[in-house]
Amino acid sequence: MIVGLCVLPVGLAASLVVFASPGFGYSRGFVNGLVDGVVIAVVLPLVTMALATTAFGNELEDRTLGYLALTPVPRWWIVLSKFAAGFLVAGPLLVVSGAVSTLIGLHGDLRAATAVGVSLLLGTLAYTAIFIWAGLIAPRALSFALVYVFLWEGVLSTFLGGIRYLSVRGYALAILHGIDGDVFRSLGPRVIEFPAALVGAGGVTILFIWLAVRRLRRMDIP
Repeated sequence: MIVGLCVLPVGLAASLVVFASPGFGYSRGFVNGLVDGVVIAVVLPLVTMALATTAFGNELEDRTLGYLALTPVPRWWIVLSKFAAGFLVAGPLLVVSGAVSTLIGLHGDLRAATAVGVSLLLGTLAYTAIFIWAGLIAPRALSFALVYVFLWEGVLSTFLGGIRYLSVRGYALAILHGIDGDVFRSLGPRVIEFPAALVGAGGVTILFIWLAVRRLRRMDIP
């Protein structure tokens, strides 16, 4: 399922380049819509959600987290290991998916592909941290994560500008626009400042890793 989601943008880009007129297939408008509406809005959160919410969720359901907690390993190291595992699987898949889609859609524009790759990499870090924490606090973390992505990251961040300062999608779009403001010029009216996006993405990642460590230290593990 995860690989299929990552292949979807590449398939859309390749199909439109092959079957549509050349002027449309290589248009910046198409790439802007693909990256914003499909890669960052849908594929990025769903892939990280599927991996990160189950990092501790499966341990809790199977009641195996207690055995892990009894090992002579610090709780912060357990959280960082789960975080690293989720990121190292999701990150490369998402970066390759977004970069290849952009290269196809823009006929080999390396700068735009780099902008997409960096924004997806930082977005993956932030989402993985959030969903690792969610897996520790909610019995059905996947349902919670879906509501969060649809309402907060999707609907509210689209229509309420202030929420973009607290939105991973907002950070990813701002980083994308900040690195290549020419190709992604149409995103300009909807993005926050580039430095604020960098600070926000880093801050969210650190904050939710800390919250996950704190939760693991304080929770009653069956």
